[in-house]
Amino acid sequence: MKKILITGATSGIAKELIKRIKNNYYIYVTTHTNNELKNIKEYYKNDNNIECFKLDITNELDRNKLYNLDIDILICNAAISIGGSIINMNVDDIRNIYEVNVFSNIEVIQIIIKNMLKKNSGKIIIMGSLASIIPIANIGAYSSSKASLIKISECLKKELKILNTNIKVSLIEPGLYHTGFNNLMFNNKYDTNFDNLFKEELELIRKKENIILFFEKKNLNSIVNKLEESINGDKFIYRAPLLQVVGAKLYNLFFE
Repeated sequence: MKKILITGATSGIAKELIKRIKNNYYIYVTTHTNNELKNIKEYYKNDNNIECFKLDITNELDRNKLYNLDIDILICNAAISIGGSIINMNVDDIRNIYEVNVFSNIEVIQIIIKNMLKKNSGKIIIMGSLASIIPIANIGAYSSSKASLIKISECLKKELKILNTNIKVSLIEPGLYHTGFNNLMFNNKYDTNFDNLFKEELELIRKKENIILFFEKKNLNSIVNKLEESINGDKFIYRAPLLQVVGAKLYNLFFE
């Protein structure tokens, strides 16, 4: 039975994927905090193919747990979102986004891929975002971190090809889904000094954000389908939902 490690797997897309595949794989479900771990252990207590443990990917001691695992498929799902304007956003918040979304994901990949190289097989699945290819005001730090993951995925794929390995890389780019993640990202910027800079435009900004949230897809099946397909598929990029993917491409063609 192949072994899958999923980071940031407590809710949303990852949780829906686990429901589908838990009988066919041995799955390591990881959480960011001990409180999350307690809850998720209770949730999966009757599933023999699931092992839960705390993995704060920014924590070296937590990452060290990965050295003893022989993982066939790594799904890099852990990410954070902090909204704010590039003009006055706290740079420490931007660093924090990159630490989680980019640097720590690279460190996890570097650990897991060592065993994959030894056995010359495996799959690395990296969670990007459609936000990385279409500009949305006030989430520039998050979307740029996901854009970085695109290039990291592309370069990793080429490097593995140079080494002539059987290790595959896939990039998942979800659009807007109703998981609470987008709403949090839009709202948490108001905990900063964002209001001071944009106080005259706040009503317009909120209206635009509500329009964006209106297009969130409540059913996660389309992106979970893509993620499930990527586990055994050979494609590099998987995107969903279709209408949002088409919309992003049209925007880049006509409105850039």
